[in-house]
Amino acid sequence: MTKNYLLEIGLEEMPAHVVTPSIDQLAQRTSKFLKDNRISFSAIEKYSTPRRLAVLVRDMSDKQTDIDVKAKGPSKKIAQDDDGNWTKAAQGFARGQGMTADDIFFEELKGVEYAYIQKHETGLDAADVLQNIPEVITAMTFPTRMRWGNYNFEYIRPIHWLVSLLDDEEVNIKVLDVESGRMTLGHRFLGEDVEIDNARNYVEKLRQQFVIVNAKERKDIIRDQIQTIADDNDWVIDVDEDLLEEVNNLVEFPTTFHGTFDRKYLEIPEEVLITSMRDNQRYFFVRNKSGQLEPDFIGVRNGNSEHIENVVQGNEKVLVARLEDADFFFKEDQKKSIDDYVNKLKTVNFHVKIGTMYEKMQRVHQISEHLAEIFGLNDSETKDVLRASDIYKFDLVTNMVDEFPELQGVMGEKYASIMGETDGVAKAIREHYMPISSDGELPATKAGATLAIANKLDSLITFFAVGLLPSGSNDPYALRRQAYGIIRILQNNQWSLDIDKLQQYLVENLDVPEKLDLSAHVDDLNDFMIDRVRQWLYTTSIRKDIIEAVTSGSNFDPISMIKTAQVLQSHVADQNFKLNMEALGRVVNLAKKADFKYSKDLKEDESIFEHPSETELNKQVQAIYGSTTKDIAQLYDQLVALEATINSYFDENMIMDKDEAIKKNRLTQLVVLNNLIAKLGDLSKIVVK
Repeated sequence: MTKNYLLEIGLEEMPAHVVTPSIDQLAQRTSKFLKDNRISFSAIEKYSTPRRLAVLVRDMSDKQTDIDVKAKGPSKKIAQDDDGNWTKAAQGFARGQGMTADDIFFEELKGVEYAYIQKHETGLDAADVLQNIPEVITAMTFPTRMRWGNYNFEYIRPIHWLVSLLDDEEVNIKVLDVESGRMTLGHRFLGEDVEIDNARNYVEKLRQQFVIVNAKERKDIIRDQIQTIADDNDWVIDVDEDLLEEVNNLVEFPTTFHGTFDRKYLEIPEEVLITSMRDNQRYFFVRNKSGQLEPDFIGVRNGNSEHIENVVQGNEKVLVARLEDADFFFKEDQKKSIDDYVNKLKTVNFHVKIGTMYEKMQRVHQISEHLAEIFGLNDSETKDVLRASDIYKFDLVTNMVDEFPELQGVMGEKYASIMGETDGVAKAIREHYMPISSDGELPATKAGATLAIANKLDSLITFFAVGLLPSGSNDPYALRRQAYGIIRILQNNQWSLDIDKLQQYLVENLDVPEKLDLSAHVDDLNDFMIDRVRQWLYTTSIRKDIIEAVTSGSNFDPISMIKTAQVLQSHVADQNFKLNMEALGRVVNLAKKADFKYSKDLKEDESIFEHPSETELNKQVQAIYGSTTKDIAQLYDQLVALEATINSYFDENMIMDKDEAIKKNRLTQLVVLNNLIAKLGDLSKIVVK
């Protein structure tokens, strides 16, 4: 026999962004609770609004599954004394199982006899098990929490009511001073308190009180109503899914409406208008069939259509006030020059331990100039990135960005164009923030990509210079995101950049005050960037051991590491891959025994070679060094071609020879060869079977 179980947690209004992850978490925790307690069910339905989280467990068994348990206890020599009497250990074991020592029997396990008890556990009624469901409620976690009353307990918002019903029977539970019942609250303004007579009637009972608890149903209603308005007015509305999700979690009974604003405000950049409508007021913006922005918007009300005209007028009034401010700021900002704004940046701190925003731009100019040469930018692109690097933060001190911080970069591009800068400079100013998330849009222009890398690199090297490194989950300056953005931009443009060599160049050439010791954490920053390469590679289908191998070698060029991983992955199915990796891996492992490192001056002494394999390996390795190719795929082919020679070398030669000169000479050969292998990574990490 099965039943339906309803659990509803009634709360004060939750932030919109918390609702969906919270109901997902409640469903997952409920599912785990039931499975851990041996209660079967067919499905868990999720219901949520800003004021409630609820799950309806369908076809739940009315009792736990019976189980037979074979419990293992102490060894026989501990369970019985020399006379065969039960010891306290045995009696305690039996008592803990709810049995007596007479129920103990012995079985051998790996040559040792142990005490066991076989017992049958009859399942409890589901109603009894559900008495512990509050542990599911109290175990939930949230990004922000609060306390209320005199309790130390923290939750996303205060709990005001609980509903716990097994079909039509109440399952009494309690959280703090809130006891469960069958009463829930309807819509705050349109509905009334309502009694849930049976768990299966939950959805309809609340619908009668103007609460649509099914989040998908609410979302579909909003989407359909928006489309109806669009069709009636011949509009095109791109329904932003993130905004739809947010609006949906702000209402219990949605009704869409549309309002208008004066066409004169269309002279303001549309990014400002969209930000005002979408981000600030949670409105959907409107375009005509030609793709042009219209002086209209669509909002969603938490209620029905009664007196909707008052709602429209109120929303129009609020929006117009924002647009008036935006219009004023837009006109006022244009009364000053870019140079005026740049000079103001001399008094704006980038970070108190690092310096001003103006000083940051000066460093970024130097970095950009060096990167432009490395990346092979043409004269026009170089000119654009250098000009952009001189001014790219100017919009931070404009009125518009002060009012709408999310428009930094966007307004920089707009104002730069208005004030006579080239398209390349203007675009680079906007693109230097990209990507703004781990999977965000990347710069489309080379000047913008170069400036974005230079800006992020400056942040990394300066924060590391003053010891402000990310630790654990603590990354207040988003350095991980910025480093990952650099990797993505490099990969997107296929630009090689040796991070270690770049740091050495900056240490020697970048103009910085004494307080910025760029040499202090060079190795830490190298490791930090390699971790971001590893992070990017983990998003691909490349094997983890290959990823660990290529990120553990002597390479500090992200693109080279990525290409190497791709080359190795392309060869894993080769017939000789295992033998090739074993041979090269053997070189890697033995080269580690040398107490010296590779240098360009390191040479083998051919006069003390004892076997032909030494001469042959030396000849083939020098041929690879003499090759002009820088292609990873060709280097791989050259190295795996050494397999037979390497095997012969190890067959004929004792590396750790008693003669110190011979030992050092052979280790020198391996270190020289390993310097080539290390360009592919630490191949000893590759798993071969």
